[in-house]
Amino acid sequence: MEDEYYGFINQVRRKTGVDLSLYKEGQMKRRLTTLRDKRGYSSFERYFQAISKDEDLFFEFLDRMTINVSEFYRNQKRWEILESKILPDLIKGKKTLKVWSAACSTGEEPYTIAMVLSRYFPLNDIHILATDIDENVMERAKKGVYPERSLKEVPNDIRNKYFMQKGNLFEVSDDIKKTVTFKKHNLLSDHYESNVDLIICRNVLIYFTEPAKNEVYKRFSHSLNKGGVLFVGSTEQIFNAHNYQFDIADTFFYKKNG
Repeated sequence: MEDEYYGFINQVRRKTGVDLSLYKEGQMKRRLTTLRDKRGYSSFERYFQAISKDEDLFFEFLDRMTINVSEFYRNQKRWEILESKILPDLIKGKKTLKVWSAACSTGEEPYTIAMVLSRYFPLNDIHILATDIDENVMERAKKGVYPERSLKEVPNDIRNKYFMQKGNLFEVSDDIKKTVTFKKHNLLSDHYESNVDLIICRNVLIYFTEPAKNEVYKRFSHSLNKGGVLFVGSTEQIFNAHNYQFDIADTFFYKKNG
């Protein structure tokens, strides 16, 4: 069984370029075994043959492999800290910020960033790069249409200004959509942006192994300008922040010091 799973990992790496061995094995194996069994395949070999032939199965596999759980203003108190404490210092003397939403999933996070920045900059001056490994979820993100439950933390003034209700769904305004550029990117293997002022990467690295996480933090630090900020998820405190040239700006916010 172990050999079969490792064979599956190798096949997936050749097909997609994604190395599942860099994710925590227990969590990933449980997630994929559940999906495989749900679809009625008795082995990972048969399951791989199926996802290689069936596009719907393949995209479902990508969705399960990557963690696509998100909502606007997730952990709202952290966004309030970003708006009231982090941004005023970050934007001093700048007409815009270079912002990267890494592992953006279905788009709630980069659109939230745009809405927060709209209190400081005209929308025409806001440009956010949003990346994810899963092209399928980014296609959904580009449409910008969400169920009401995704909006439960959105401040009322922002909700009224930047969302249009369509039946039971809510669509992000075109003005906000235009501030975000979506691009496929693998955090574990692809080139990173440079001269970035703010990186948001939340609730993703908890699924990575420690060596993989260490490499990503190093590369994030290298991407940031001096004084730039990394905003991580509520279970992702960096306990050895100094190893990456980070100072703690606030809980879950890390400022590059060199």
